[in-house]
Amino acid sequence: MTARLLSVLFLLLIWQVAALLAGSRLLPSFTDVAAEMVRLTQSGVLPRSLATTLARVAAAFVLSLVAGSALGIAMGVWPRLDAALDSALIFLLNLPALVLIVLIYVWFGLNEGAAIGAVALVKLPSTAVTLREGARALDPQLTAMARSFHIPRLRMLCHVILPQLAPFFVAACRSGLALIWKIVLVVELLGLSDGVGFQIQIHFQLFDVTAILAYTLAFVLVMQAIEWAAFQPMERRIARWRGGPR
Repeated sequence: MTARLLSVLFLLLIWQVAALLAGSRLLPSFTDVAAEMVRLTQSGVLPRSLATTLARVAAAFVLSLVAGSALGIAMGVWPRLDAALDSALIFLLNLPALVLIVLIYVWFGLNEGAAIGAVALVKLPSTAVTLREGARALDPQLTAMARSFHIPRLRMLCHVILPQLAPFFVAACRSGLALIWKIVLVVELLGLSDGVGFQIQIHFQLFDVTAILAYTLAFVLVMQAIEWAAFQPMERRIARWRGGPR
């Protein structure tokens, strides 16, 4: 923890020194950005925008994670299904996110459902690929042993299969959240009238780099808090199950 804190402080020091040396409003210092964050928070604009964007991120994250995990595990378990859907999955995986977002907006309109659906659909293929590889990597000997002891299917799922899939699930969660919140900002910037992306669009038109960085830094802090509070404890629990370091 000390090393992480020192690395963050070192990056902030570099930012502060670079801004002072540049002396330009296009590169505001960390202290200026922090002061802008405080001002936007006191006005209520930043908390409202963050809450709106986080709600969209959560909805798209859950939707893509559930659908992508189910699809990936099914493809990993059943080779025929994998062969039938592999080309479509690769197509979606390589389709540019911006193109997919624009098409869904054109087809379904600039509304909340279209925005969340577009983001979920962008992330779904990579989640499916990750969990498919996890399903392919399941240890058949563990499954055979569980069956030899006549362990019920539900217990075998909870105690044999899911623990093996846990590292792939965490990887899908971490990469999914990192990607989804960025895509949500693009979706808001392109066609919605609220959220962090909308605010960034407004301040971009005003060339207000300080406000843009304030919104960005606030969102990054929220994502970092989720990393520390959720993903890292999940990884430690998985390591204990596998007999790794605590």
